[in-house]
Formats: sequence, C-alpha cells, structure tokens
Amino acid sequence: MKKLIIAVFTLLPSLVMAAGPSVALDEANYDLSDKASLQNGAKLFMNYCAGCHNTQYQRYNRVAEDLGIPEDIMQANLIFTGAPIGELMHSAIPEQDAANWFGAPPPDLTLVARVRGADWIYTYLRSFYKDDSRPFGVNNLVFPSVGMPHVLEPLQGSARLETIVRTVDGHEVETPVGIESDGNGELTTEEYDNAVLDIVNFLVYSGDPVKLERHRLGYWTLGFLAIFFVFAYLLKKEYWRDVH
Repeated sequence: MKKLIIAVFTLLPSLVMAAGPSVALDEANYDLSDKASLQNGAKLFMNYCAGCHNTQYQRYNRVAEDLGIPEDIMQANLIFTGAPIGELMHSAIPEQDAANWFGAPPPDLTLVARVRGADWIYTYLRSFYKDDSRPFGVNNLVFPSVGMPHVLEPLQGSARLETIVRTVDGHEVETPVGIESDGNGELTTEEYDNAVLDIVNFLVYSGDPVKLERHRLGYWTLGFLAIFFVFAYLLKKEYWRDVH
C-alpha cells in the first residue's frame, strides 16, 4: 500500500502536465433531444471533420436512423467516401498519409466527448487563433502547439489572441485572456458558437447513442422498484406477523 501511494504521488506532476494548461472551460449546453441540432452537427462534422477523423464505432445507417435522416439523403449528402450506407464511418484519408502529413494519425472521435468532456470540445473549437510560428498558421488556447489546422476558420473567420500584461515578482508577464474573432467569417460570433454546440451535441451522441433511451428505461426501472418495494414490505409484514 505504501509503495502504491508513493507511486501515485510520483506520477502526479506528469499527470498534471498531460492534462494541459489550466484554462477555464465554457459550458456546453447541448441537448440530445434536439434533432435539428444533431442533424446540423452531423452535417458540419461530415463536411469539416470527417475528411481526417474517423468515428469508426458508428455506422452511417444507425446515425441516419437515430437522427431522423432518410437514408437516401444520408447517402447522397453526408457520405463522401462512396461507402455503403451500412458501413462503419471511416475517414477518406489513409492513416499512413495522415501520419506523414500531420506527424500522427488524427484520432478517432467516436468517444472523444466521453474522454475529454463536452465543455472541453466546445471551448477547444472556439479557441483557435492566428500564430504564424505554427505549421498551419494557428495555435489553440486550450491545446497549445496543436497539430491540427483550424478547419472551421471559414465559418468563424481568423481570430487573434487577446492578452494582458501583469507584473509577477517584479517582472512583466503577458497572459492570454481570450480569443477575439476578426469578424471575417461566414457566421457571426453567436452563429458560430451555435454551430460548434451542434457539433458537440453530435459528438456527445456519438459517444453514447442510447443515452436518452437508457435514461427513459431508468425512470421505468426506478418506478417498478418503488412499487415492488411497497408489495415486498407488505409481504414482509405478513410473514413476520405470525412469527411474533
């Protein structure tokens, strides 16, 4: 036990560094019951993200069924690889080519909302800013030195990092405080935030497609147990009446 405690405290610094810098995350108020949001999120994901990222634990026809998208529309407008409607959702980019171009294959995003959390994704997609020192010309406040281009830049427009200068121990330190869009994108700031929220909603669904159904069954199960408890209690009273 002592060795385990020592090992945990030894690893704590590395775990903290792996988690990245401390950045306040914005709350993603997604709604899995909002089919319009899920459909728009699927459209945006397939158009801007699925070229590089897999969601290989999903099938096109299951997504179409869950989101209320007719299969012919799904096939014609949201499948760009020519894959059959029943296939798993793989990206068009070969994994080896992606590794050569980006330094590592883009991660599968099926479970990213369960691993990172919806708030993290929502803040991350709204935290890209112009940085000419990076290979793709952008950096990210939530994920510094990110190796991903800002694929949603046509929608958001270019953005700059806002900083303030603080004095720490007698030294002036430039501290980032947020991201400000230049307003040259297709969407306004509010529209872009809503579009990102739709993508987050879709990714939350991807990580747990039966969440709403599970919750619905959970209420029925709790109701059954409550009713069963009443009958079990009355039965117990009947048995123990004869014992006393």
